[in-house]
Amino acid sequence: MKIIIAGAGEVGTHLAKLLSKEEQDIILIDADIEKLQWIDSNYNLMTVAGSPTSFKVLKKAGVNNADLFIAVMPFESRNITACTLATKLGAKKTVARIDNYEYLLPENRAFFRELGVDELIYPEMLAAEEIVTALKRTWVRNWFELCNGELILIGVKLREKAQILNHKLCDLTRQNNYYHIAAIKRNEETIIPRGNDELQLNDIVYFTTTPDHIQDIRELTGKTEVDVRKVMIMGGSRIAIRLIHIAPEYIKMKLIECDREKSFKLVEKMHDTVIIHGDARDIDLLKEEGIRDTDAFIALTDSSETNILACLTAKRLGVAKTIAEVENIPFISTAEGLNIGSIINKKLIAASRIFQLLLDSDSSNVKCLALADAEVAELVAKEGSKITKAPVKDLTLPKDLTLGGLIRDGKGIIVNGNTQIQANDHVVVFCLDTAIRKIEKLFN
Repeated sequence: MKIIIAGAGEVGTHLAKLLSKEEQDIILIDADIEKLQWIDSNYNLMTVAGSPTSFKVLKKAGVNNADLFIAVMPFESRNITACTLATKLGAKKTVARIDNYEYLLPENRAFFRELGVDELIYPEMLAAEEIVTALKRTWVRNWFELCNGELILIGVKLREKAQILNHKLCDLTRQNNYYHIAAIKRNEETIIPRGNDELQLNDIVYFTTTPDHIQDIRELTGKTEVDVRKVMIMGGSRIAIRLIHIAPEYIKMKLIECDREKSFKLVEKMHDTVIIHGDARDIDLLKEEGIRDTDAFIALTDSSETNILACLTAKRLGVAKTIAEVENIPFISTAEGLNIGSIINKKLIAASRIFQLLLDSDSSNVKCLALADAEVAELVAKEGSKITKAPVKDLTLPKDLTLGGLIRDGKGIIVNGNTQIQANDHVVVFCLDTAIRKIEKLFN
């Protein structure tokens, strides 16, 4: 496929990074020449310097025979304009990043299709949906539904109460065969584990399991589920507004906003939510507003540092579940090692959603999720491929990948050493960045 990405910001760059591993024909357009030079030297793709809303630049990029045109520049008006031009010049499908929820309403869908915009991505809405999932599953760090929910990927941080601490994986899987430990995040490193690896305190462990064994994983990891009824939000951002609109009715929310004028505007928009004008970094204010009786605290300001510190403070004050928006991508790995619960990054969420939109139309391709410095891929085993030749234990798989589970005849199955992969199985693979090429050789 030929894919053109307009905008070399963090969403565009992350998307280009994901796609370049798939050996697609990628062209990245941006006016910032220095940024393009850095990307060009690090990833397997072409770059074109210039404005993505210029006929001349789009033609130079070969938009007339593009299978997909993705506009992820900072301003939605430019993204919509670029998609309209790309469609008129011959692009088969277009995706635009937007900042206005109204554009997503069903009655407006036909309008954008007529303009030449096939799909709209609203990162703040995606982030809000992820937060709602985190509020419903308070004991997990990450929750992904794979293969239409037949397999669940759960990321959990191990504390002192975890039954599986200091146990080797080979011993654990001998006792229980309803889960597979696919990856371990330890300090700054992501490990694809083997049987002799031991689970340690403060590891973030990624399990694959089937929906009927989720509570078993919770018990193994010594976690308790918190029934979230009262939530305090720091920062009246667009994510906060969308979150308040889509959260279940039984959850009562209180929002603290330090900008006086903005807080008055929020009152007009959200009549059923308590809006406080104040600084949520003020511990006395938090106590006064009932932080000790709050089930969850969500920090959604423009500052990653402020959000991280606020969640640490909320934890210290006894809040069971905290969620921090960390938009500074280099901070994410450090933040994962702290006691701040779930981390939200709308840029990575948006890039992953676009990536999935792209690959949903071609089941032979990989679906990837951003997961630390590892990838989660769903592939279909081809007839006669190496992966189908022997049981998993006899395949001599590379050390930087593991098979987490598979779907056969619509049913989720956890993979172990004796599992024999069959043609047309949908297999979930976990791998480090170094293993992408090796996966292709195994499955094709």
